Amino acid sequence: MLNKNQLVKDVMLNLNEFPVVKSNCLLKEALDKMNNSNLGILCIINSNQTLKGILTDGDLRRKLISEQKPFSAFFSEDAINLAINKPIIIKDNFSLKKAVVCMEKNSIWDLPVINNKNKLVGLLHLHHAIKVLLGL
Repeated sequence: MLNKNQLVKDVMLNLNEFPVVKSNCLLKEALDKMNNSNLGILCIINSNQTLKGILTDGDLRRKLISEQKPFSAFFSEDAINLAINKPIIIKDNFSLKKAVVCMEKNSIWDLPVINNKNKLVGLLHLHHAIKVLLGL
């Protein structure tokens, strides 16, 4: 049953439940973290825990197709160079319903969640949000 007052922060994955790397992390390390999570996304932060970008499986696939360089050359790049540097985000105190509408409108499965100090505090994954909305 839908709780109309359900907030993003009550449903989001916490920082230890999805991959997060520093902006100077090599792509190889980032891919290893992403692969272990089975979410297909990772968030890239700076030393102040401010979100600098996200990298998804799809972003990586499109970059590999569009750039003409050896695959091994990508592994030595910083992950931030291949990331979306201005991702769509949501505040932790927004309603879950508003977040799901935003995800639908933008055709995305995941939303990085920030607090009122613009620090990364979580990730809202569509499947998890739907489970909560359906009461599963």
